[in-house]
Amino acid sequence: MNKKRKTSKTNNGDNMKISWIKYEKDNKNFIIPERLGFDVFKLDNPENTDLEIKELINKNYDTIILTNEIASFSEDIIKKYVKDKNIKIIITKSKE
Repeated sequence: MNKKRKTSKTNNGDNMKISWIKYEKDNKNFIIPERLGFDVFKLDNPENTDLEIKELINKNYDTIILTNEIASFSEDIIKKYVKDKNIKIIITKSKE
């Protein structure tokens, strides 16, 4: 059985590819998207945050949601993507 990737539609009908990134040991954040079958990526090493973001962009993800903890390890969020209108990076408050 092929599992179809979940996407969301924008107001103009275009598909959005959304991904979530969290720390591998984080068992409190992004539980609902994970259970619904969305793409939640778990990093075993937060130092690889920028590499993971780059790989997701290369795979045509246009919306990337990160926990605050993971985002703190990225230098590229501000340097490369803050002015890129094609990539939306959202930083969420981590659950305590």
